[in-house]
Amino acid sequence: MQAKKRYLFLLSAGACLVLLFYFGGVQLPASGRNRHDRSHNGYRPDQPWPHFSDPLQQFLPWDQLDTEEYNIHISPRQKRDVNTSVYKGKRCRMDSCFDFSACKKNDFKVYVYPQQKGEKISESYQNILSTIEGSRFYTTDPGQACLFILSLDTLDRDSLSPQYVHNLKTKVQNLHLWNNGRNHLIFNLYSGTWPDYTEDLGFDIGQAMLAKASISTENFRPNFDVSIPLFSKEHPRTGGDRGYLKYNSIPPFRKYMLVFKGKRYLTGIGSDTRNALYHVHNQEDVVLLTTCKHGKDWQKHKDARCDKDNAEYDKYDYREMLHNSTFCLVPRGRRLGSFRFLEALQAACVPVMLSNGWELPFSEIINWNTAAVIGDERLLLQIPSTVRSIHQDKILALRQQTQFLWEAYFSSMEKIVLTTLEIIQDRVLQQESRSTLMWNSHPGGLFALPQYSAHLGDFPFYYATLGIKPYPKFTAVIHAVTPLVSQSQPILKLLVAVAKSPYCAQIIVLWNCDKPLPAKHRWPATSVPVIVIEGENKVMSSRFLPYETIVTDAVLSLDEDTVLSTTEVDFAFTVWQSFPERLVGYPARSHFWDSNKERWGYTSKWTNDYSMVLTGAAIYHRYYHFLYTNFLPASLKGMVDQLANCEDILMNFLVSAVTKLPPIKVTQKKQYKETMMGQSSRASRWADPDHFAQRQTCMNKFASWFGGMPLVHSQMRLDPVLFKDQVSILRKKYRDIERL
Repeated sequence: MQAKKRYLFLLSAGACLVLLFYFGGVQLPASGRNRHDRSHNGYRPDQPWPHFSDPLQQFLPWDQLDTEEYNIHISPRQKRDVNTSVYKGKRCRMDSCFDFSACKKNDFKVYVYPQQKGEKISESYQNILSTIEGSRFYTTDPGQACLFILSLDTLDRDSLSPQYVHNLKTKVQNLHLWNNGRNHLIFNLYSGTWPDYTEDLGFDIGQAMLAKASISTENFRPNFDVSIPLFSKEHPRTGGDRGYLKYNSIPPFRKYMLVFKGKRYLTGIGSDTRNALYHVHNQEDVVLLTTCKHGKDWQKHKDARCDKDNAEYDKYDYREMLHNSTFCLVPRGRRLGSFRFLEALQAACVPVMLSNGWELPFSEIINWNTAAVIGDERLLLQIPSTVRSIHQDKILALRQQTQFLWEAYFSSMEKIVLTTLEIIQDRVLQQESRSTLMWNSHPGGLFALPQYSAHLGDFPFYYATLGIKPYPKFTAVIHAVTPLVSQSQPILKLLVAVAKSPYCAQIIVLWNCDKPLPAKHRWPATSVPVIVIEGENKVMSSRFLPYETIVTDAVLSLDEDTVLSTTEVDFAFTVWQSFPERLVGYPARSHFWDSNKERWGYTSKWTNDYSMVLTGAAIYHRYYHFLYTNFLPASLKGMVDQLANCEDILMNFLVSAVTKLPPIKVTQKKQYKETMMGQSSRASRWADPDHFAQRQTCMNKFASWFGGMPLVHSQMRLDPVLFKDQVSILRKKYRDIERL
């Protein structure tokens, strides 16, 4: 027993000596090699412990940490981390790598470098540049720009791709405005190449922001980079098809519960997950099909399952599976992103994400938990039971959200690019940034402009969500284009009729006539204020300017020769209060596709079908004045002003594009204009034979800019309760309407 204690004592003493030697408590003569290694790491044997009285090292910004002098003082591990980062600006954030002063002078403007002769640009990148140049953010003056976009194609940085741009490093560094990438945005879809497909772009991006597909959470710089979806070169530039969900089926189950059809990689990165899918494939409601029949030398690497997988793969039609499945698996491919993501969104097939470490598209603004199931590659076998456990109410909500997100942000390159710019603008103009609700609910961030108001209750889209109602009065805006020469003119009769409405707060007369303003005594006395405003430049678009004098939510837009009774005004406003985001009015028109001429047509025929309500007698929310002025391009408004026509059509296009809904026609009234009108009047343009042809032209020009036809047909007409019923007239609230 005593011997055992002695052995333990000696062992403990030996361990203590070793620890003392290791931590420097006892100094031994060091060999020449050890001295060299330690001095290289900043260690000096004659000074084993630093003196706190020594002056501190001068602080260096993060972007100067790779200098030779600094590297002497960092550990090998720190040096390795810096050298292996995908790009040097990995620590960039808006407050450290972005110059806000350039944006405070001229708001948020974007400059695109001029295209250089001889430089090849892919069609996809050209579409991105064209979208920016056609947006309200674009400026041709770099001195006014807040953000800069390269004209050099950076979309495909796979060195094996025919779209790869060589010598990009030198070309970028030679740009006179590059400034180490500060305030620059770089778009990228593909990076790296076989076999590891890293996220390196092949050139130093400096302090530039990335709008990148398939970006990992490890390399993603929060609130600096923007994760965008991977889209194909066939993706529409503008407009894009609507989602495939036409109606809500209850219960919301389809033929298949979970589907996937795609490539299987036999070797290399991205092969593990897809190679394991056969474990959960049951050939019934879980159909996960893969093929290894791709690439030039696939037969060299084929495994025992290839022939069976290929045969079963060919039995199923991908589109049929996509449109008839409740959930769609979106596993990673060679890169983290996949085309399957956007395909599933459009098909209202709830995406089941199986790509660990992928920063989902627009994750900064979109709550993907409301539209997708986020899975884990390591728990593949649990995926079927997980999706089966989701309640049908949740499935329906997920499916509806996929359609909203697809149509709001992903259906075209234009929406992807504009969403990217809007996200950056929100960072720059933080006091005017959108809330999470605005991004994740109808109509989406592209149509809800925060410059209008910081209060959600000022927009017509959020009344139900907030549990509030619009202000119970309206402002009438009468568009006047003829001189006031007689007290019997239609505008004076209209003014009196509107003023009698208990819902009327004020009347604004927009004087777009070439003659001087009439004297105040020429206007009839009314119980509500009458404000006469001189039209800006006397153009048609001025009737939709966001005048500060409009203080109510509702705007009653009227032409000067409109004929409406007080009862008709009251009823239209009552209807609008139930549909505050839509156009509500009397004169209805429609559109149609002319297959012979292969263009859109405009018709004023009286039918049971309509898609427009003219703004000569319509009520809508005042926000549409702001949107008309600030969202629509100058080219469309310039066309309206030049023709002195089509402003009502353009407003209908805008409202339908925002709401995805038709306007609402009230009562059976067809005639809304004063029939007796002097031929010298500008309003006589209705009798001009060119007027109808101009409106046809406008229809097609507007449809081209919107990327499709936003107008929606409707056969709904709202009449007062007991309208035309065989009951006493005394029981009817809007009894005068039946006499008209």
